[in-house]
Amino acid sequence: MVYLVDDEDVVRDAVAWLLRSRRLLSQGHASAEAFEAALAGAEAGAWPNAPSCLLLDLRMGGMSGLALFERLVDRGFTAALPVIFLTGHGDVPTAVAAVKRGAFDFVEKPFSNNALVDRIEQALAASATALVARGERARRLRGLAELSEREQEVMALVARGLPNKRIADALELSVRTVEVHRAKVFDKLEVASAVELANLLHAARG
Repeated sequence: MVYLVDDEDVVRDAVAWLLRSRRLLSQGHASAEAFEAALAGAEAGAWPNAPSCLLLDLRMGGMSGLALFERLVDRGFTAALPVIFLTGHGDVPTAVAAVKRGAFDFVEKPFSNNALVDRIEQALAASATALVARGERARRLRGLAELSEREQEVMALVARGLPNKRIADALELSVRTVEVHRAKVFDKLEVASAVELANLLHAARG
């Protein structure tokens, strides 16, 4: 889905027609407020649930596109919902700054149809990649809930980089028992090393 937020009817109509001609679905909104209202109840990590991107006019009456973008960043939506700004020539420096803040790109009006669609398709591909990564992370994090209390204790020490002998001493277990628990932790969380385990736990805390 390509979401388009622009306060000019003619721009929304033209882009919608262009996207239909390229077999891309779109949904238009006349203001940043209208788009934000449509997101009521949406949660980062759950929405969007299909590859999507947002074409966002930088300057609009009411809330600006930049202000909406900042809200989306704060709510954690922009990884799975790449933002492409539509901007006039005078707003290029602002758009460049937004890209540095995490926007996917910007396209100047009047835009080339082919160039715009190319960037949209690239943004949708980035969204698809982000959704796959999000699903993998969620699946691994669910594995944390499946760990026994002892496995969690072993996991915490493994993630700190302790060798099996020190973990065994700390928990008053045999080295062999630690090895078994360690293997179960790695299997349930689908990690292959202590470093990968530590990264997963860091992501979970984030």
